[in-house]
Amino acid sequence: MASRTVNKVILLGRLGRDAETRFTPSGAARTTFSMATNYRVKDAQTGEWKDETDWHNVVLWRHENISTFLTKGTLIYVEGRLQTRSYEDKDGKKMYMTEVVGESVILLSGKGEGSQGSGDAQQGATRGPQRVPAQTAPSAPDDAGFSGGSEDDVPF
Repeated sequence: MASRTVNKVILLGRLGRDAETRFTPSGAARTTFSMATNYRVKDAQTGEWKDETDWHNVVLWRHENISTFLTKGTLIYVEGRLQTRSYEDKDGKKMYMTEVVGESVILLSGKGEGSQGSGDAQQGATRGPQRVPAQTAPSAPDDAGFSGGSEDDVPF
């Protein structure tokens, strides 16, 4: 029997809100944002196609400067893993939260690509993909920079 397991998430979608960076008591940056992914389903009763949206909470560790680029509407690619944690609410009820811990982020466009957006959005769209590595745990600071490859290695 195989002893390996896999916990991998790949998302391609748009940010639903601007990213927010806060710091832990030990000084590690924790950037959070939500992103939407869409899919199409055929309604069994009417036979018409409908667009459905799933929302995902994403966490990036030790990237205090990335929130400047992660604004509402930006198209991004995220690779990471699922993590579920529990906590007690105000009434003492145990609550669970599942989020994506980002390990790699690629900025694909500015917000509103393909629409009549602001000049900044159009500049972001023409700038091309930008790879932003993400750390998965708040431990010692890391100055590694980009993780392997160059922009020429991006498959799209």
